[in-house]
Amino acid sequence: SGSKKTWWSRGADLLTNVLSMEALSYACRDSGLVHAIGTQICCIVQISLFASDFLKQAYLPELARGEKMAAQAITEPEAGSDVLSIQTKAQKTDNGYVLNGTKMFITNGPLADVIIVFVVTNPQKKKFGGISCLMVDKETRGFSRGNPLNKMGLRTLQNCELIFEDCLVPSDKLLGKEGQGMIIFNEQIEWERTLLCAAHIGTMERVLESCINHVKTRSQFGQPIGKFQSISNKIADMKVNIELGKLILYKAAWLKDQKKRVPLETSIGKLFISESLKNACLEVIQIHGGYGYMKEFEIERELRDSIASTIYSGTSELQKNIISSLASL
Repeated sequence: SGSKKTWWSRGADLLTNVLSMEALSYACRDSGLVHAIGTQICCIVQISLFASDFLKQAYLPELARGEKMAAQAITEPEAGSDVLSIQTKAQKTDNGYVLNGTKMFITNGPLADVIIVFVVTNPQKKKFGGISCLMVDKETRGFSRGNPLNKMGLRTLQNCELIFEDCLVPSDKLLGKEGQGMIIFNEQIEWERTLLCAAHIGTMERVLESCINHVKTRSQFGQPIGKFQSISNKIADMKVNIELGKLILYKAAWLKDQKKRVPLETSIGKLFISESLKNACLEVIQIHGGYGYMKEFEIERELRDSIASTIYSGTSELQKNIISSLASL
């Protein structure tokens, strides 16, 4: 933690790590595992950028080595895309902070050793200055977890409900400063959208390669189906979306490496790449016909996994709201 090198890869920049995440997703069919790794990295980012030296020394070595797992708890039953509407509260006392509330759909939640929890510490300043981040260890009294959630896709990714009932967290477990929660959130969400979109690009590259191999070998009406324009156009659309997605993704990573904020670029990337992934997976099934609909070929799993990409890290509808607001400034 005392090194001047960046946390993520012994001095490697974000763009290099985006390429690594893309390659991992291309090679790994388990999108749930890749997502879990992305969440772990985002938690490490937050600790690296905002934690005290005490918290860095306590958590970063084991998290970076993969010996412990981390989660970030933002979403609540009544607060998804609208982060400012979270209700989980942390009341300051002489002994620390007393947490009460519930978080929902938390990635890595069932397995996490430590959770970064976004809480309301000052209801009068709820927008900026009223939300803070606390690091809660799994052994903390008053903390419990619900059962892992049974999802449509990403079934290897562990998600659950987290419950805090008079959960006492020491003051030295505050991440950043009190009231700095939205600053931390705005920073981490740019990392999250960048890294997860890199994974989506890797998946699209893999399914496109699978499609190309299929249309070359599958024949109908006396010729490979790739010779039909209705099929070749689908391949072309997927390739175009991959290349355009890379451009906005690499631009966001490069700008981030220049210490610039990238809310517009990451929202554009999140919207375009996640929707492109979903559409690509639909087209892959169509191209494979009846075989694509069969579980044994595993193509339908890619579609089920892809649906979630348009929901987590801010829905596609939210991304459009962000883009329109930033574009009109």
